[in-house]
Amino acid sequence: MRTGFISSLVFALLTTLSTATFAAPAAKPESGPAPMAQVVSTKEQSAKIDLNAVDAPTLQRELSGVGEAKANAIVAYRDINGPFASVDELLEVKGIGKAILDRNREKLEVN
Repeated sequence: MRTGFISSLVFALLTTLSTATFAAPAAKPESGPAPMAQVVSTKEQSAKIDLNAVDAPTLQRELSGVGEAKANAIVAYRDINGPFASVDELLEVKGIGKAILDRNREKLEVN
């Protein structure tokens, strides 16, 4: 009985050691320059949104605190009143307050 117990312990120890050897990482990942895809996405994020040319889904996706209803309200305001003269005119749209404008001011432009 004792021999069976000891051989079971030895088997478990050898199995654990062999599993740990195979599970260890093979090599360290290289820390080189950022992949080109990350650089491109950063450039796309820095582009400003033209309030006079953008559609509602883009407003909803790109602006913080702007959902479907507010994005549609911005486009409807532009359709009724003509193009925006300044980014601050966005405050006249129902549902857009100073906090939302301040949060998104760096992303917006009027051409």
